[in-house]
Amino acid sequence: MAELKEADAPQQHQEDEGIKRDEDTREEDSAGAAVAAAGAAAGAVGAAAGAAGTAERSDAAADSDSKPSTTSCDRHISIQTKLEGLEMLVDLDGAGRKSCPLCPEEKFKACYSHKLRRHLQNLHWKVYVEFKGSRMCICHLACRNPKPSLSGDQASGRHMAHFHCVVCSVTIARKTDMISHLKRHFNKGETEASYPGGSDAQLDEPAPSGQAYEILKELGTNVQLLPNHSTPLKSDTYFNRKMKTNRQLVFCSLAVLAEERNPLECLDAFGATGIMGLQWAKHLRSTVRVTITDISDACVKMIRENCELNGIRVDGGSRGPRGPDRAGCEPETAPVATVEVVKMDANVMMHLRPFDYIHLDPFGTAVNYLDAAFRNIRNLGIVSVTSTDTGSLYAKSPNVTLRHYGCHIVRTEYYKELAARMVVATVARAAARCNKGIEVLLAVAVEHFVLVVVRVLRGPTQADESAKKLRRLVHCQWCEEREFLKLGNMVDDTVPCHCHGSLPGKTAVQLGPLWAGPLFNTGFLRRMLSAAVQHSMDDIQPLVKTLICESECTTLKSLVHGSSALGNQVECGVVIKTLQSGEDGGPADQAGKRKSGEDCGNVMKKLRPDASLDHPPFYYSIHRHSIRGMNMPKLNKFLQYLTEAGFRVSRTHFDPIGVRTDATLQQFKSILSKYSVPTGTNTGTNTGTNTGQSNEKAV
Repeated sequence: MAELKEADAPQQHQEDEGIKRDEDTREEDSAGAAVAAAGAAAGAVGAAAGAAGTAERSDAAADSDSKPSTTSCDRHISIQTKLEGLEMLVDLDGAGRKSCPLCPEEKFKACYSHKLRRHLQNLHWKVYVEFKGSRMCICHLACRNPKPSLSGDQASGRHMAHFHCVVCSVTIARKTDMISHLKRHFNKGETEASYPGGSDAQLDEPAPSGQAYEILKELGTNVQLLPNHSTPLKSDTYFNRKMKTNRQLVFCSLAVLAEERNPLECLDAFGATGIMGLQWAKHLRSTVRVTITDISDACVKMIRENCELNGIRVDGGSRGPRGPDRAGCEPETAPVATVEVVKMDANVMMHLRPFDYIHLDPFGTAVNYLDAAFRNIRNLGIVSVTSTDTGSLYAKSPNVTLRHYGCHIVRTEYYKELAARMVVATVARAAARCNKGIEVLLAVAVEHFVLVVVRVLRGPTQADESAKKLRRLVHCQWCEEREFLKLGNMVDDTVPCHCHGSLPGKTAVQLGPLWAGPLFNTGFLRRMLSAAVQHSMDDIQPLVKTLICESECTTLKSLVHGSSALGNQVECGVVIKTLQSGEDGGPADQAGKRKSGEDCGNVMKKLRPDASLDHPPFYYSIHRHSIRGMNMPKLNKFLQYLTEAGFRVSRTHFDPIGVRTDATLQQFKSILSKYSVPTGTNTGTNTGTNTGQSNEKAV
């Protein structure tokens, strides 16, 4: 490169001297013209303008010599929107031989119009990269700088096929590299052409810092989003519109905890745009003290801007320069709340300070942050974990599942609940390492995420009780019957099915260890429903109602349209605080109050000998166990048949065609086959009766 620069130096010196000589001669000519003219001043002005024009042309020529790939501010001729534009580069209607405008003479020789038209259509127009309606056709001209080969020959790289970028006019040889290059432009918000030397480049540069942001409003909270918020780079902010259900469920769980005690120290460990922490602060106000952390500088800057957008005062970080400005703004608009924004790793933040509520929502699995989360969580605090690594949760990558969660799973019909119990088991083990136990309040698996909300119970005794609920699951791969493995029992004796005796080889496998306890707390879900109604969250109210019915293992009709005694029964059985508040409910009828207490006591006595109030684990898919050639009943009718048979039954949010029941698979199949009708029975009987009546009439 040094030799090339030294070789080019004399040529550039000669060009500069030639330019200066041209300027001197033109100045002398203009001076002579000024003397000959009547107005000397007008001649001097014209001479100055001519000299300035020549100087600009000389600068442009110098720039074009130094940058051969961007010789013009206009886009390259290989970038076209229509085929007609590519054909208009050559006069195809004229006679004689014509050369290709995108190929050198040694690659494609001059030919007649019909052959050149086929060449343009079949090569340049078909081999392209499309971006925003423009096609970057393949170019074979000597636009790229030659790359010397090992033998020293530079001619091999001169005519290499390449594409011209429509945004920055750079040349890239491979099509896949050009696609990746355009994706980087799109992620940075550069979606319009900005060529060097053009006027559009200077106007588009300040746009991403100002008007390029998209403002989205969710739950009364405004957030600014980058154009690439759905598919960002590692250094950009991320926002997923499909996680609205997750954010509302987390908000309701925090609102329930805020009713128990306040103020709460809350942590949104992965802020991104900060929308979740801003919703907490804006709606719960002084009952929470929100801390939002993120390791990215761009995310922290975005969170601070979103705080200003919602009228929330930012605490932490650059307190010095923001103090006077905030003091001047307080008389105009008082801040709605205060949020602490910190640029810090989540593990470091959770080790430094204790919190009452911690939400973990990393991109993927959260197993790397569980130990730090349970280290400083306060007693009776809540930890919510969102996992989006569906590949390992849903048994698509068993090796990753074993590495992250320490569980062995296979694909089953109840794979979503299997994933939720696997996450809860991992959370329980992390809490037990810190001598803490957990109480599962909520476990949801919808769309592409698994949300687990647990309450922390301090003490080694609570940790031992939680560890006892971690068991292995025995799953029959033939009939999909399942049973948690009990201590002292063999595998074949545990599964209720008889597939092992009727089929050769082993049919059962051990999965887990998994969480064998309940996945829902009915009292907590009821208070979440009231919080959702209070804050006008209409989207998640049907989901929370389904979770309440699933936790009680009852149908929605009996819950909504049932008598008040059913509601009292459930509240007395699950929520102890509700019973105490009912007993201390002011000056009322003593007999009536004593009677309600006796009813609750009788209900508890009736429920204790039977199965506990915990919902039965797992569910059956009605389509998976349907009988071929039989029309099965409607799902609501089938739930009614199971209830009449004496089983606890409910629908499940994990599967829209799933049935949660305490019946075994054999009992489930027997009732399903009992109420199934052979295909075409009704039509056959109708046709038979019709034909019989017609025969009688004929006789």
